[in-house]
Amino acid sequence: MKKRFILALAIAVCVSLLAGCGGGQSADNDASGGKQEKITLTLWNNWSGQDAKAVAMRKILDDFKAQHPEIDLQVEALATDGLKTRLRTAAAANEMPDLFVMWPGAMTKEFVNGDLLQPIDDFLNSKPEWKNNFIPNALDDFTVDGKTYSVPMNLAPSSLIYYNQAIFDQYGVKVPKTWDELLQAIDTFKRNNVIPIALGNKANWVVQSTTFSTIADRVTGTEWFLKAVAQDGAKFTDPEFIKALTYMQELGKAGAYQDGYNSIDENQMIQLYTQGKAAMFIDGGWAVASLVNTASADLLRNTHITILPPIEGGKGEPQTTAGVVGTGLGVNKKLTGAKKEAALELFYALAGPDGQRATLDSSTLVSYKIDVDKTKAHPLFVELTELMKNVKIVPVYDSKLSSAAVEVINNGLQDLLMGGKPEDIAKRVQDAQAGAVGK
Repeated sequence: MKKRFILALAIAVCVSLLAGCGGGQSADNDASGGKQEKITLTLWNNWSGQDAKAVAMRKILDDFKAQHPEIDLQVEALATDGLKTRLRTAAAANEMPDLFVMWPGAMTKEFVNGDLLQPIDDFLNSKPEWKNNFIPNALDDFTVDGKTYSVPMNLAPSSLIYYNQAIFDQYGVKVPKTWDELLQAIDTFKRNNVIPIALGNKANWVVQSTTFSTIADRVTGTEWFLKAVAQDGAKFTDPEFIKALTYMQELGKAGAYQDGYNSIDENQMIQLYTQGKAAMFIDGGWAVASLVNTASADLLRNTHITILPPIEGGKGEPQTTAGVVGTGLGVNKKLTGAKKEAALELFYALAGPDGQRATLDSSTLVSYKIDVDKTKAHPLFVELTELMKNVKIVPVYDSKLSSAAVEVINNGLQDLLMGGKPEDIAKRVQDAQAGAVGK
């Protein structure tokens, strides 16, 4: 009797425990009509502006939220410089968000070396029609030791001259095809109280990314730069790099930029141009998305795009612009299970074929094989796509240098434009990069 009582009690306890487990499942789930427990997913991005690209990406996020009520998507959008700073702060503390916009090349390698990212090869291989439709070498700068960690969500030539043909015509200035012609154009505009080249270098990457990287490649050539990055057969104290810094400084001495250029940002720089106060500004291909959303129809009709002119005697190819294949999404190394699956689904929504099309339709170049619909695209974007068919992309400095050297050169270029010695800046860059690679 006693044994039967103990057995019955044991069964009752087990049934009670199983019921508790079952009750938990039905609360998370489905079959009993209960609500599924929400998955919280965090995403940091740089789609904070009113440019067409940011608007398109936010639309994808809104659609994803509507289609996935089971996912609590927590999105934080920051300006580009703010996002880069915050990512590196989070990386140092190993507190990365679940998904985040990141840059190819140096940043990807640093995050992989910090054990912060997980590869996406299995996910990519499960969708070969997507993986195989990227342009040649598009995945290279997101690949480390044979593993792929992201795909590009755009194509980013970073050094293009946007110019107002009406202002050029008003003062009889031709679009510069040589360095001397660029200096002559600057002189003419300055004498007529027109800002020759609007600049917003408050976030100090702008001069380096949009102007100096291309000037430097014109002078040194790409091969020299990659050797200097690796500290293998070239140094940033070499004469060719100092010469490149001298050319950059020449623009400052010529009065190319308006007063206070270090106190305004990239958006304010574009505003000077759209207000008709500047004849030119130098920015990446992404600026088209901003212009088509903010500039007047009259200004857009008069706006055209070209590249920096070649530099006589330089070792680099003339028909080039600095740039990268574009930003990608990083997937936090810690993600597993349902949370990882949700993150990859969002990844695909933003960077898959539909996301690539939305990006292209927002007047933003992509590293993906789809054609521009010229009947719908803005004429300025069509002009950009035609230009890029004949322009080669060379490395932008901040995609290859270490974080330490990037910070040094960004600050150094501010110093250079205010009269700093090229030799001193070159030595600081050399010391930073040598320290970073352990040479």
